[in-house]
Amino acid sequence: MPQPKIFSLIDKIIFDYEMIKDGDKILIAASGGKDSTVLVEYFSNRARRKNCNFEYKALHIESEITKPIDSELVKKMEEWNVPLENLFVDILARVKPNQKMNCFWCATQRRTELLNYAIKNGFNKIALGHHMDDALETLLMNMTEKSELSTMPPYLKYEKYPVAIIRPLLYVPEAEIIAHAKDSGYICHTCTCTYQDNSLRKQIRAKLENLCDTPEKKEHMFYSLKNIQKEYLL
Repeated sequence: MPQPKIFSLIDKIIFDYEMIKDGDKILIAASGGKDSTVLVEYFSNRARRKNCNFEYKALHIESEITKPIDSELVKKMEEWNVPLENLFVDILARVKPNQKMNCFWCATQRRTELLNYAIKNGFNKIALGHHMDDALETLLMNMTEKSELSTMPPYLKYEKYPVAIIRPLLYVPEAEIIAHAKDSGYICHTCTCTYQDNSLRKQIRAKLENLCDTPEKKEHMFYSLKNIQKEYLL
C-alpha cells in the first residue's frame, strides 16, 4: 500500500537533514493538536516500515490552563503502539509578580520542561510539530517586527545541552495536515485558554494568505530560504 503523501514529504526532510540516525532516542512533543498528532502517527509508521534502530516517545505537557489529550486520541496512540506520558506543570505558579501571562511565556515553560525531561531521560532529540506555514509566518514576523531574516530551522543543535531540535513537518503545508487529519479521523483540540494573545501572529497569517494566494506560491516562498543569492543581499 502506498504511503500517504504527507509521509513522503516528512521522509524527504528527514533524509535531507539527516534528522534520524541509528541509536537516536527521540522525544515527541504531543500537544493533542493536529500537527503533533500527525508527527506521532508518522513516527509509529516509520518504526514499522523502516529498518532504523531508534527509540521514540510522546510527551504531553499538561497544565492548569490546558486540556489533557482527548481520551479517543489516547486510544489511537495506543493502537499505533506509541508510548505516551503526561507531565503536569503548574505554569501559572511560575508567573512573576507584575508579569502578564501570555502564549510566549507558556510556550517557553513547556519547551523548558521538554528539554529537562529529554536530558534527564537520555533523549538526544526533541521533535516539534511546526509546519511550513508556521515557518513562513515566523519569517514574516521577524522581518517586519524585528528587522531580522530568520525563522524555524529544520535541525537545531543546542550548544549548551546534549539535545537537538528537529522539525520533521516543515516541508508540509498546513492544508495537507488538515486534510490528512480529517481523513484519519483525528480527535484533536487547539488551545482555548483565556490568556491567549495571538493578535500579531493572526495578522501575519492573514498577510501570508493574501501574499500567497495559491499553495504553489507558499511553497516557492518557503524553498527560497534554501536558494539564497548572497550577492544580491545587503
